Amino acid sequence: MFYGEFYHQLDRKGRLVLPAKIREAAKNNFVDKFFITRGLDKCLFMFSEDEWRNQEQKFKSMPFVKSEARKFNRLYFSGAAEITYDKQGRIIIPQYLKQFAGIKRDIVVIGVSNRIEIWSKDIWLEFYNTSCDAFEEISERLIDNL
Repeated sequence: MFYGEFYHQLDRKGRLVLPAKIREAAKNNFVDKFFITRGLDKCLFMFSEDEWRNQEQKFKSMPFVKSEARKFNRLYFSGAAEITYDKQGRIIIPQYLKQFAGIKRDIVVIGVSNRIEIWSKDIWLEFYNTSCDAFEEISERLIDNL
């Protein structure tokens, strides 16, 4: 549903304008509400409401008697915020999430099929540059197991 890599900046009021392609995909799939939370690799994960509910069901089923499951769920769900975008496609990312992801002004928004990831530009470029060379090797290991 969500695809692409888009470079943006927060505006003077700290808002992010969602890329037009992301807004178009949301509109075409009747998405008007998102959930955003702490992601992995120092980025933020943003899900449509339907996908958020799917993820929530999976994570709720983890046994709470396991320490790692409790830690993950605490960090993941305590960081979650429900957001909608305005008529200009702007969202407000909560300060604690911007701090978690190291977001100051320059942002990269990427579509990763069922989710949107929001990165600090510097952290994204570091991740991309260190991961890109291993892409073929990783794909061989993962795709062979499908």
